[in-house]
Amino acid sequence: MYTIFTLSDAKPTRPTPTTLKSHIFQGLRDAIVSGRYRPGDRLNESRIAREFGISRIPVREALMQLQEHGLVMNHERRGMFVTRLSAEDVQRINSLRVVLEAEALKLCRLKISGKDATRLTNIMARMEAWTERTEMDAAALDLEFHRTLWEAAGNPYLTRVLDSLVTSLFAHKALENVSADAKRWSLTHHRALLDIALGNSDAEPEAAIIFHMRTGYDEPERFSSYGLTRPRPPED
Repeated sequence: MYTIFTLSDAKPTRPTPTTLKSHIFQGLRDAIVSGRYRPGDRLNESRIAREFGISRIPVREALMQLQEHGLVMNHERRGMFVTRLSAEDVQRINSLRVVLEAEALKLCRLKISGKDATRLTNIMARMEAWTERTEMDAAALDLEFHRTLWEAAGNPYLTRVLDSLVTSLFAHKALENVSADAKRWSLTHHRALLDIALGNSDAEPEAAIIFHMRTGYDEPERFSSYGLTRPRPPED
């Protein structure tokens, strides 16, 4: 069983219910990000409540907040688990991103507002000035750029679908990097996407998205129509 800090490690004053949920959320998040809980580990609600010396309700709320951040996944009738995706899961999610994010780019190119253009440009500046910190911090900034791009497209349903798909993907990638000490998260390959969104590039959005994702994934388009129609080398 993994050890996490409990309320006895916090300040003597008992937190308010709102602060209590935040306290548990932060404690569990730290345990996940530090690798004490690894991808695929089950987060037992009752056990965590006992370790924190509290009821299960704030624990459940904190786990739901972790799910919103993509750090845990709810497996029906089995409980909450630290996010883990198979290589094929990752490729299938990315194949949908090719289609959906390309549509978001096309919509932005046609109708992005000045306010959204400024927001994206400011995030881009932060990314290009990034000084290396944690994988989760880099993933959060990367996701902030993409979310802002989706929102600028002006279709909340498109944003909602992409958010449900991509949040867990980014969290999975960051956690895998922490666990395996893999290649550090890169934030330096977004300028081409920004140029398309702002109407400063005539590049094909699908091709730009695929090129962008190839910086972090092998064959991200494999299960999309773009991957299926691409010529394959002859077999030996």
